[in-house]
Amino acid sequence: MEKRLIYHFVDDDELLRITNRIKEIEKTTSGEICVTIKEHRHLLEKKKNIRELAQEEFIRLGINKTKDSTGILIFILLEDRQFYIVADNGINKKVSQSVWDSIRDDMQGMFVKGEFCKGILHGLTEVGKVLSAHFPVKPGDKNEISDRVRIED
Repeated sequence: MEKRLIYHFVDDDELLRITNRIKEIEKTTSGEICVTIKEHRHLLEKKKNIRELAQEEFIRLGINKTKDSTGILIFILLEDRQFYIVADNGINKKVSQSVWDSIRDDMQGMFVKGEFCKGILHGLTEVGKVLSAHFPVKPGDKNEISDRVRIED
């Protein structure tokens, strides 16, 4: 049996570290952070760009339905070696695209060096700093979306 593509980039321990980092960050913010790692495009997705795929995933997961519109998705497409950060409207009203571009560039630099897990963890930490500054945790805050890394074929 052929090894899944994801395991060329991260192992199970690293996936757990990523999930745990999301849990840690969400203790300091009312924002919701998701990471989806998709191995391959499906046939019907071949003509879509990374942004379109990320936005579809954002909606499919219901990240666009968080209480204060403070969800964010880091969407990674392994087959194409691409990723995209999508933030909801509540975040985009307070945080400029240049902030996400800077985080993206840092992550990309680590990915190029083969430091995949380190790049994701760094991206999450930086996203967490932004969310904690603009959207601190509120009393009675609920975890609206699972912190677990989503892996798709």
